[in-house]
Amino acid sequence: MKARTFEKDVVNVITLGCSKNLVDSEQLITQLKGNDFDVLHDSNEESANIIIINTCGFIDVAKEESINTILDYADRKKQKAI
Repeated sequence: MKARTFEKDVVNVITLGCSKNLVDSEQLITQLKGNDFDVLHDSNEESANIIIINTCGFIDVAKEESINTILDYADRKKQKAI
C-alpha cells in the first residue's frame, strides 16, 4: 500500500495599515510557522492556497485600501488565479 502524501498549505499574510498590524502579522506568522505552514508575507506569488488579509479600519484611506485589496483577491479567486 502506498503512503499518502499531502502538500503543505502555503499561507500568504497580507498586512495593511499601521505598524501595530505589522506586529500582529509577525506574531501570526510565527504561530503559523510553528504549526508547520509555509508562510509568505506580502507576496505577489500565487503559490499560496490560503490568503490572510490583516487590515485596519480606523482611517478612511486605510478602509478603502482594505476593501480594494479584499475585492482584488476575491476577483482573483473567481478567475482561479489563486
